[in-house]
Amino acid sequence: MSGTAERALGVHRVLEPRGALPQAADRLDADPAIGPDEVRVAVQRLNLDAASFRQLSESCAGDGAAVRAAVLGIVAARGKMQNPVTGSGGMLIGVVDAVGPDSPLGLTVGQRVATLVSLTLTPLRLTDGLAGWDGLGEQVPAAGTAILFARSIAAVLPDDLPDAVSLALLDVCGAPAATARVVARDRARSVTVLGAAGKSGCLSLAAARDAGATELTGLVRDGAEAAALTRAGLADRVVVADATDPLAVAAAVGTPADVTVVCVDVPGAEHGAVLATAEGGTVVFFSMATSFSAAALGAEGMAADVTMLIGNGYTPGHAALALELYRRTAGVRALVDPRVRR
Repeated sequence: MSGTAERALGVHRVLEPRGALPQAADRLDADPAIGPDEVRVAVQRLNLDAASFRQLSESCAGDGAAVRAAVLGIVAARGKMQNPVTGSGGMLIGVVDAVGPDSPLGLTVGQRVATLVSLTLTPLRLTDGLAGWDGLGEQVPAAGTAILFARSIAAVLPDDLPDAVSLALLDVCGAPAATARVVARDRARSVTVLGAAGKSGCLSLAAARDAGATELTGLVRDGAEAAALTRAGLADRVVVADATDPLAVAAAVGTPADVTVVCVDVPGAEHGAVLATAEGGTVVFFSMATSFSAAALGAEGMAADVTMLIGNGYTPGHAALALELYRRTAGVRALVDPRVRR
């Protein structure tokens, strides 16, 4: 690979170990001085992914100050936000404040953007000690700088939506786009979403409906979520079960679906998802808590003929699709808005 191609991937920002790509690196160079093909963003808010925030909160016994200190420690040590337990990060919004002359991203100084690449590969420097964050929610008011590479992705923030809403939607926009693609490709009629009352879950239900699915099942963890999802009207059937209990999932879902989408933010949902999927069907894993080995070996042990896809967070048009689903789907708004701390 040429030096130019390596720069486009951000390899020049890797401090340890040399030769790794930024996502796999232990430490990145977060120096705010940019190269000719880079963009610097003045950070305004981080959005920690759900699996990472849950793990941090649980490990700190819900102590917000301890969670804040943990995030600061990770960023200081690694030059990026990558939870060492979950391996995941999130994304951010901010204002473009410097653009290298060779950057291909088409961004200009002063634009307000959301990064559509993970914080696990984004050089990040925090300068405010996260003083405006109580450590109790996924969205983190912040000040500092972040660096985008030539192959990074960013979306200009829409003017018609609050920043907190846009950030929440763009953080999970890969899920509905990939769900729509799989449903349309497979001409799937039935779709089950695990974690259906969450942000990615409700967007995936709406996307599946738009793509032609006619039998939508939403699995949630308790009666309160079941009531909220029922009121939202996004699913034809709402069932309650612990997504980490495979037999309970299978019993609740009943007839397996053509496509199962996993949007829960805890580990252990792999086997239930396989059992909930029809022979020849497809499971799409969008949880950062997913274990590849548990999914692969579990399916093998069940002699389950299912295709398993790992959602990588990027599908062409994913940002625009998620924003549009929110704008025109009342049920999505009803579920997303209460989860967003504005």
